[in-house]
This record gives sequence, structure tokens and C-alpha cells, in this order.
Amino acid sequence: MRPDIKDRDYLYRLIISQLFYDGYQQLALTLSENIGCSANPPAPCDKLFRLISIAKEFDEAERDKENGIQFDSVSAGLDLEFDADIVPEAPEPCMYETIYLTSHKAAVRSAAFNNDGALCATGSVDCSIKIMDVERMVTRENRGESVEGGPDAAHPVIRTLYDHIDEVTAIAFHSREQILVSGSKDMTVKLFDFSKQAVKRAMKTICEVAPIRSISMHPGGDYLLVTTDQPTIRLYNINTQQCFVSALASDQHKDSVVDVNYSENARLYVTGSLDGDVKIWDGISNRCVETFARAHDGVPICSARFTRNGKYILSAGMDSIVKLWELSTNRCLIAYTGAGATGHQENSIGASFNHNEDYVLFPDEKSGSLCSWDARNSDRKRLLALGHAGPPRILVHSPTMPAFVTGSEDTRARFWYKKPQ
Repeated sequence: MRPDIKDRDYLYRLIISQLFYDGYQQLALTLSENIGCSANPPAPCDKLFRLISIAKEFDEAERDKENGIQFDSVSAGLDLEFDADIVPEAPEPCMYETIYLTSHKAAVRSAAFNNDGALCATGSVDCSIKIMDVERMVTRENRGESVEGGPDAAHPVIRTLYDHIDEVTAIAFHSREQILVSGSKDMTVKLFDFSKQAVKRAMKTICEVAPIRSISMHPGGDYLLVTTDQPTIRLYNINTQQCFVSALASDQHKDSVVDVNYSENARLYVTGSLDGDVKIWDGISNRCVETFARAHDGVPICSARFTRNGKYILSAGMDSIVKLWELSTNRCLIAYTGAGATGHQENSIGASFNHNEDYVLFPDEKSGSLCSWDARNSDRKRLLALGHAGPPRILVHSPTMPAFVTGSEDTRARFWYKKPQ
């Protein structure tokens, strides 16, 4: 292909991306079909507009230098402003395999990885929490041992914690220390020091007035966001247990807040609620700074989280649709559709990125399969049968490697991993 043809093809893709970005979806799709790239349409992007702005200012050298810095940061995660045409480097989620399986005595509905991906934990309706060593699970697989857990010295389950008296609904690892934080329907938040091998009980308990829905640890490690079966969001100092809430009642949701997550720099946090709204909050003042009202056409929100660079929010709703929101324009850029073909969900389950944000992952509770999409252009990928005997209830991807953990009503937790070729 001659360079001029390549340049024209690239120009057409930029035009289509700009049309998508400006809200002219139908026009963009028609143009995409006419020039033959409908099978893999470009992601929404305003790169064309920015290129024209640069040309007008006759300042290409300085802008190229600035853009070069941004392009170098692509590996940090999704950024449609600069990497809309990048081909995913990570393995497709459909290529993952179960390499370890452990059982609780009741449904598994909560899970979390620590920051470096070395540990993962699962929480159950049976009131217990299991902490697993990721390296041990991978080592067992490399040695060709059984997927089922056994009582050997290198058993991946390194701690089993018991101190709740009702379902464990939320789990988070401390940002710096060997502390695991859990929330429960028993209306308590507990902190476990799992550096001690004999630990079973919590070293500290925070009592609430309603069942806990979700928690998020501040990246600095001193504060904890807690949501309950009430509209008001709590911010706790975990050292003093002092509680803070927004001064204005009008800032709060109108129904239970089901998910809360800090951005990586903690300047903002995001919440999703049964009232159908997604709210953005200032991490310092605890004030609501933006609301995506009826984010999923009014149905309850299942999850809401930031991308690593803090430019976008990924939300999932009970309509089985996942959406990517751009904070700078406060609008939905991409809708990832095709999951939940048999109707709305019955249970709340969140969406997740893979470790480098190449893909969006979302379990379909009716089929028991994992749906995934190219995060940049919503191209639907092959399904992965999750192998649970009951509906999946939780999926959390590792922050550092091609691995995730799933939990289900079948009482089992599965650790999935993409084996090296």
C-alpha cells in the first residue's frame, strides 16, 4: 500500500473518530461502512480537531514534544485522547483458564486484589474471608498440580478470617500495610492484621447503623469511604474512627449507594446508587462536583470506577450495559452492549477493566459467561464460559497481570489466569 493511501485511510479513520466523539454516531457508522472499516470502527476521539488546532497555531515542534510525553504514558492505561488506534497488547479474556478453585460454605459475593496483585481475597455469605497468595496459585499450575485446593504446605489460602456474623459484602486491602478491611450485612467494618499467622479476629471494628454496601481505601491509607443501605456516604479516619459526611444533604444520593471508588490520586471519588445516578465527589471537601443523572436510563447502578489516569469513569447498570464516561465533557463516549441478551439483571454485578485497560469485562448472569469488549472501540470479543454452577456474583481483575477471580452462588471462587505460551 502506497504511503498516500495509508495516509488517506488514517485521515478517514480520524474523521470517523471525530464524528463519533461529536455525537454523530449514525453519520460515523454510515461513513465507516462506505469506506470498509465497519468491522472494526474507530473509537471516539477528537484527535483530528486537535491536529487542526495545532496546524493553525504554527507551533508543531512544541506541541509534538508535549504529545510525545503523553504518548509515552499509554502503558499506564486507557486514554482515548491519544491511543484510539492502538491495537490491544494484552491477551483476550476468553483465553484465560481456571488454575485454582476454592470453596466457601455459601455464596461468594465479594473479592479484591491488593495493590501489587500479590494477594487476592474472597468474602462469602458464610461470614468468612479467605486470603490467597497469587504466586502460589501460579506455581501450583506450573507444577501441574490439581486445580482443586489441597492441604499441602504451599496451599494458596494463607489466611481464613472469621469475625463477622453475617454476609461479607465488601473487601479492600490497605494501601501500604498488611491489613484487610471488610464490610458486612452485620453493620460493621472490620480491620484485620493478616501479618500474624494466627489471626482470626479483627484488630479494630467500626460500627455502622445499616448493612455495608461497599468500601474504598484512600491511596494514602489513613481514610476509608463506606457506603451502606442509606444514601449518605461516610468517610472514616481509620486511626481515630472519626466519621465525616458532606455538609449538604442535597449532595447525597436519594437511595442506597452500592459502589464507591477513589481515583488513583484520591483527588476525586465516584459513587453509584440504586437511584440510577453516578456522582463525582471532591476527595478533599467531600462535596459532589458532578452528577450523571439517570446514567443508565434510570435503572440502578451496579458499579462505577475511574480509569487509572482519572479521565474516564466505567459504569455498569442493571440494564446489563456498561458505559465509559468522559469527565472533561461529562458525557457517555462508549456503550458496551450485547451482554444480558435475555433481559435486565436480577442481581447486581460490576464491570471491570483488565490490568492494562485494553478490555472491559462484564459477566452475564443468565448465561454464566464472561462478556468482554475492546475498551477503545467497544468491539465485542469471544465469550468465556465461567464454569460456575450458579450465577456469577463478583469479578475482580488483577491490577498487574492477566488474572482475575470470580465468585458465584455455587459457593466457589475461581482464580483465572492466562498461561504463558
